[in-house]
Amino acid sequence: MSEFVGYVLLSVGVAFDLFGCIGLVRLPDVYNRLQAATKCATLGTAMILLSVFFFTGFGAITIKALLCIWFILITSPTAAHAISRAAHRSGIRLWEGSYLDKYAEDREGAEDKS
Repeated sequence: MSEFVGYVLLSVGVAFDLFGCIGLVRLPDVYNRLQAATKCATLGTAMILLSVFFFTGFGAITIKALLCIWFILITSPTAAHAISRAAHRSGIRLWEGSYLDKYAEDREGAEDKS
């Protein structure tokens, strides 16, 4: 039973990573690509590492896999936020199909108050 759960988690994790790679190629601008890559790669990689627990049982390798999951869940969204904020501040425009830029609105509102 635990191997079956491991295979399911592994398959779902690989599928999420695949969708993230497709998103990197297919999406139009850096912000959409970051969103696809971050969410899919974070969830996919975490599931792949979690499948290690079901394949190997509880041991040293499982603790390392769980620590890697924790590290990925903390650092990946933080890095994506920093990259997207830097891209926006450096003037990289949103895709012309985008109709809402809340970050620019928030920045304009903060500049008006100061």
